[in-house]
Amino acid sequence: MSAIASACALSRPAFRVRASASDGAAKKVVSTPSSSGVMMSKAPGPRNTRARAIQVDTSAEAKDVATKDPLMLRAIRGEDVERPPIWMMRQAGRYMKIYQELCKKHPTFRERSEKVDLAVEISLQPWEAFQPDGVILFSDILTPLSGMNIPFDIVKGTGPVIMDPVRGMDDVKKITKLEPEKSVPFVGEALGLLRQEVGNNATVLGFVGAPFTLASYIVEGGTSTHYKVIKKMAFDEPQIYEALLNSITDSVVEYVKYQADSGAQVIQIFDSWASEFCPSDFDKYCLPYLTRIVTEVKATHPDVPLILYSSGSGGLLERLKTTGADVISLDGTVDMADARARLGMDQAVQGNMDPVSLFGSKAHITERVLDTIKKAGNTKHVMNLGHGVMQGTPEENVAHFFQTVKDYRY
Repeated sequence: MSAIASACALSRPAFRVRASASDGAAKKVVSTPSSSGVMMSKAPGPRNTRARAIQVDTSAEAKDVATKDPLMLRAIRGEDVERPPIWMMRQAGRYMKIYQELCKKHPTFRERSEKVDLAVEISLQPWEAFQPDGVILFSDILTPLSGMNIPFDIVKGTGPVIMDPVRGMDDVKKITKLEPEKSVPFVGEALGLLRQEVGNNATVLGFVGAPFTLASYIVEGGTSTHYKVIKKMAFDEPQIYEALLNSITDSVVEYVKYQADSGAQVIQIFDSWASEFCPSDFDKYCLPYLTRIVTEVKATHPDVPLILYSSGSGGLLERLKTTGADVISLDGTVDMADARARLGMDQAVQGNMDPVSLFGSKAHITERVLDTIKKAGNTKHVMNLGHGVMQGTPEENVAHFFQTVKDYRY
């Protein structure tokens, strides 16, 4: 077990954590003070790690705080809250100068996302800068593929590259069901540390790729524009398509449960490319697998909220609601007021400011924030962007975005 995992094991929080298959003899953790006075943990050796040593406060006051759910969970449940919670998709990453500096020392995405200390550090960078109400794990939707016998890499300037694209039934049969404890233990370790770090001051989020979106990369061999290969498979070779999607769904269900058991309090499901299908084809080629995920996860983890996001999904909102997902994340193709009218106020929603708004003036950002919150109403709304925050977004504008929402009162 890594030094990070050893630190996490010193004091487990109340949630259940699956033991990593790589658990072995614990390595020594050396605590050193950072420049800010925070205790930092590092494994013996030349490379420092920024993951904190666990500090256990057993006071009655600390126990009382620990029993209070964070704002995002309360808002999703429809409880009375003073303001909407806020976080951003792609919150941790390339728009932050501190992240850009880290990338110079650690140039590959997979190193940054698959080494526990780096993933935790990057995940916490926006938390320390902006204090959002949600802290999402720095990772990628393709991370579990290696554990499914689907070799891949993420190449700078190119994006995801699948080494052996799946094109036939023999290829589908080579795919193995994900065993997260064995193949991606770093995800569980990082989530556990994040939960320890932020406590209930923020909600820790995990995330997964939805079956069709993952299949689009697996079949196309990487990024695509029109998704012709995967859609042709769905249309002309339905047996292969269904076998592939069912195999992926089995692993996604397991991955969601693993993240929840490891410390994620909310899981977002990204079906980023589902809107490439027309609505009737979405019903056939995407919806059944999304519904299966929600149904099977809720059977064992009924209290873990699931957020469902699909880019360009303004025409699919009612269909997304039928999955049973706790929160429908809206992109910029639909007005918030229209979405509320179509989905009903009993359906929690997330979003949906235009990310480009954050390149505008602070006055413009304030106007867009207030308009979005007003249209969303005072219940079951999580403030977010309609898409991930963009590279080059001024950090001072991100700070203003967060502060404007945090200063708002219903």
